[in-house]
Amino acid sequence: MSGGKRYPGIDFKPPEDVAELARKGLALRREFNRGGTAVGLARARDLKNRRNLSPDTITRMTSYFARHAVDKEAAEFGDDDDPSAVYVAWLLWGGDPGREWAESVRSEMTAVDGT
Repeated sequence: MSGGKRYPGIDFKPPEDVAELARKGLALRREFNRGGTAVGLARARDLKNRRNLSPDTITRMTSYFARHAVDKEAAEFGDDDDPSAVYVAWLLWGGDPGREWAESVRSEMTAVDGT
């Protein structure tokens, strides 16, 4: 679905690979009881259900990933058998595909805004 009047033609619906990693993050959080804030859980539910996100949410996603990219350098990052809280949180936001998608949508928004 398009981005409405302000961003016609921009698709704000998360792709399936983003939804799948959000699902994985939710499952790991349930199993290990760690990772993610209330905002991260809400984001994961929206991504999992492939709901169209608002432009503000896309901006928040790009900010989250920019702030937390350093988390990927942790030795335990990416361990599905004993996931760290930061790994679970990263997945709740859609993981690497979520980052790429949000940055792509944000670039399209920036082009429309002329900034």
